[in-house]
Amino acid sequence: MEREQISRLAHADHPIAAPLDDESVGRLLARAIPDDTARVLDLGCGGGEWLLRALAEYPRLTAEGVDISERALDHARASAARLGVGDRLTLHAREAARFSARHRFDLVLCVGATHAFGGLTATLAAAREHLAPGGRVLVGDGFWEREPSPEAIEMLGDLSDLPATLDRVAADGWTPVGGHISTRRELDAYEWSWTGTLAAWALDHPADPDRAQALEAATAHRDGWLRGYRDSFGFLCLVLRPTDA
Repeated sequence: MEREQISRLAHADHPIAAPLDDESVGRLLARAIPDDTARVLDLGCGGGEWLLRALAEYPRLTAEGVDISERALDHARASAARLGVGDRLTLHAREAARFSARHRFDLVLCVGATHAFGGLTATLAAAREHLAPGGRVLVGDGFWEREPSPEAIEMLGDLSDLPATLDRVAADGWTPVGGHISTRRELDAYEWSWTGTLAAWALDHPADPDRAQALEAATAHRDGWLRGYRDSFGFLCLVLRPTDA
């Protein structure tokens, strides 16, 4: 079973691939979308859930998504058709860091996909290249809420704490105009959904040749979360505007 398939199964009950509940997602989109005629870009869109919600809420909004996963983009197309918003959604199968467009966007999204650019600073630099005058960026990334263990750093990388993260964003020429720090409930709900949905799939498919691997992946992820990073990892979403624009 490929990593992409494991992720798809694990996110079946939590299509926003980040520790955010539906209310938080709605608030962030309302804060980030400047008006109902906005043009929105999601870099690393996966199954397009952020874009689908924006399109459903704002009937004149148009959106584009970029992802390397053809399966995820096919899922986004099918969902858009089912919701009746397919005519306002354009999807691109390519690396987000290599994407270019003929026009600029009023909102550029990248939530939980900063690894595609090599980190938060590089993600913001890429987003700036796509941003229209007066536009906004909605970015989501992890931070250390408490001192991490060596195991946590090995699993999730060399993140900053919250003040240092915001200092870095400001130094890079951005001003936060909104944001959200995921609550403990959101963080735990996301991890329980990820591990539980994958494990449930394995139990529901006893004859599937991938059953053992799915159970192993769910167990390993749960163990890494509980023993590695649960007490130290936080997740931050920021709505940003260029400071000097």
